[in-house]
Amino acid sequence: MASPLDIENEADRKSKEMEFENEESPIEQVRLTVSNDDDPTLPVWTFRMWFLGSLSCIMLSFLNTFFGYRTEPLVITMISVQVATMPLGKFMAKVLPTTKFKIPGFGDRDFSLNPGPFNVKEHVLISIFANTGSAFGNGAAYAVGIVNIIKAFYGRNISFASAWILVVTTQVLGYGWAGIFRKYVVDPAEMWWPGNMVQVSLFRAFHEKDDEKRSSSRAKFFVIVLACSFAWYIVPGYLFSTISNISLLCYMFPKSLLAQQIGSGMKGLGILSFTFDWATVSAFLGSPLVSPFFAIINVLAGYIVMVYTILPIAYWGLNMYNAQNFPMISSHLFDALGQKYDVEKIVNNNFEIDMPAYNKLGRINLSIFFAISYGLNFASVVATLSHVGLFNGKEIYRQFKSISKKKPDIHTKLMSKYKSIPNWWFYFMLAASFCLSLAMCIFMKKEIQLPWWGLLWSVALAFVFTLPISIISATTNQAPGLNVITEYLIGYVYPGRPIANVCFKTYGYISMTQAISFLSDFKLGHYMKIPPRSMFIVQLFGTIVAGTINLGVAWWLLTSVENICNDALLPENSPWTCPSDRVFYDASVIWGLVGPKRMFGPLGNYNALNWGFLIGGVLPLLVWLLHKAFPTKSWIKLINFPVILSATAAMPPASTLNFNSWIVVGIVFQFVVFRYRKKWWERYNYVLSAGLDAGLAFMGVVIYFAFGMRDISLDWWGTQGEHCGLAVCPTAKGIAVDGCPLQ
Repeated sequence: MASPLDIENEADRKSKEMEFENEESPIEQVRLTVSNDDDPTLPVWTFRMWFLGSLSCIMLSFLNTFFGYRTEPLVITMISVQVATMPLGKFMAKVLPTTKFKIPGFGDRDFSLNPGPFNVKEHVLISIFANTGSAFGNGAAYAVGIVNIIKAFYGRNISFASAWILVVTTQVLGYGWAGIFRKYVVDPAEMWWPGNMVQVSLFRAFHEKDDEKRSSSRAKFFVIVLACSFAWYIVPGYLFSTISNISLLCYMFPKSLLAQQIGSGMKGLGILSFTFDWATVSAFLGSPLVSPFFAIINVLAGYIVMVYTILPIAYWGLNMYNAQNFPMISSHLFDALGQKYDVEKIVNNNFEIDMPAYNKLGRINLSIFFAISYGLNFASVVATLSHVGLFNGKEIYRQFKSISKKKPDIHTKLMSKYKSIPNWWFYFMLAASFCLSLAMCIFMKKEIQLPWWGLLWSVALAFVFTLPISIISATTNQAPGLNVITEYLIGYVYPGRPIANVCFKTYGYISMTQAISFLSDFKLGHYMKIPPRSMFIVQLFGTIVAGTINLGVAWWLLTSVENICNDALLPENSPWTCPSDRVFYDASVIWGLVGPKRMFGPLGNYNALNWGFLIGGVLPLLVWLLHKAFPTKSWIKLINFPVILSATAAMPPASTLNFNSWIVVGIVFQFVVFRYRKKWWERYNYVLSAGLDAGLAFMGVVIYFAFGMRDISLDWWGTQGEHCGLAVCPTAKGIAVDGCPLQ
């Protein structure tokens, strides 16, 4: 039943509805996708919602944490729950009793386990509930990685209480930022959050009847796409994995170093490299059918400048940082001779750097691509602040002063009939989570190393960056991260303490990321006309439950699987290799143990990359000045340097194959189809994206349980795409890497 806290007076609501007729959103994609209608009488606080939402949250929390330790991790996202809970909700609407009863404390309101047909608002809340169980699409809670590296990699102990506070508070802190900034990035029509269009399309396909009888309904189209995607993924996912990465130059010249460097889609420039695998297309960057065309063009511009201009000049032309001694594109760490750096040799028993061993082994070296990527990351962080300040500063100030003259769009007006969330709810959660975190830093410092002032600093960074990065995400579907800059800052000020480094990064980076995820979900609820207070309660409850289960599963695996995450001690073909946690551990060593002073400072090889900070601040200013000089040229404002500079931030582990395929598919659907087949695009584009993702997710689970857990594999040419001469061999001048002897 709808909460009595949610809906305002009936007479006030009817008077407002008279004002909403014949209004449209100013954003075309929103006009084509989101309904302008609302039925505030639909029940949302139903037994079905709480049961299916809690069950989905628990299952996704367990499965995503469990899969995260495996060699081939799998993230089960919100879209799978959307598909699975639709028939379950309808089944419960048929079989549950309709008897009405009263609950003490709720007055004379009647309640029922079955208040009527399963409706779209219940479905939305169930999906948002479940989304907290996948850490908003990213798997388990980020802070679980800290627990993993403490126990599995460093061999130290952390109490369950400290671990729980760390996991839950880093997730909940984002509520405070979301509450403070929601009126700037949820209510304005210009903040349209492109990623939500897929969810809106899918919900409408499930719950609305199509008027057009000639063409296939969106629900039927979704089922067809899901079935095709499900059936097809067995081919690249198991039977014939080579078609996920076809690099023609590498097949034609399998022993040529230059051909591998130019043609490899995994470790080279990806020329004449392509894929037949939707997982490859959508990996790292998400679905290209979601990002708006101007954002795709900005990514394309940054990608071309980085991969096909700067990288070849730096590698072949200038041989910067002895680039040709190392693979062109790699995230590994190398010594001066091009061999992998043995990090374990420079760690002493106190988990601090062993300086004599470090001086003997020498400085850490990076691939040229990895090094330049750090410089671009430095630039993108400053560019984000500069861009938002120049292009959105006045609007933010108007909103802050509550004197904006822009009229609210139709969706904001429709949502005005529901009672808004009191600000003190957000402030209370912010204060409670912060105080709990502060107590942990003071009384449990030996376990997490982070001092109280480090927590204050990280929280301040999250506060400063949440609004500008939310604006970037709300308009482009791309979001620069704070992971590198937070590691950089605390590593300089507080070196030699790897756990403090990752805790600082988690509080600074993840609380901001969580806030953006909450704001995105608030916007989804805004489009679907979900009562805000119900949204808040579901998100908060789900976040605490999910974080607790994430930690519980992690604790169980860390204490029951012998030598988990330790490649050297695990049995051959053991699945418990923890690939993501290995990267997390490496980051703690580089930024926390060795420290940025020995990487990007006067004691390192890459101090010139610090110019990226200045460059990032200047580039948006040049665009702004150009816009002021030519105000009639509207395309100038679409030049988005935060997106351009962070375009290749996902590389590595993302590859040129991922980018090439993502860009091509994105241009086809977001430009060609959008311009020349707009009716089809309006009706099916986001539904197509949802169907492809759902089919892939379900078949991924089937493959894992049917073959992966039983270690059943195929061994033939079509599954040997990672062998020498088949497009993925890391390449470097004069050395053999990973057993691939190229000439």
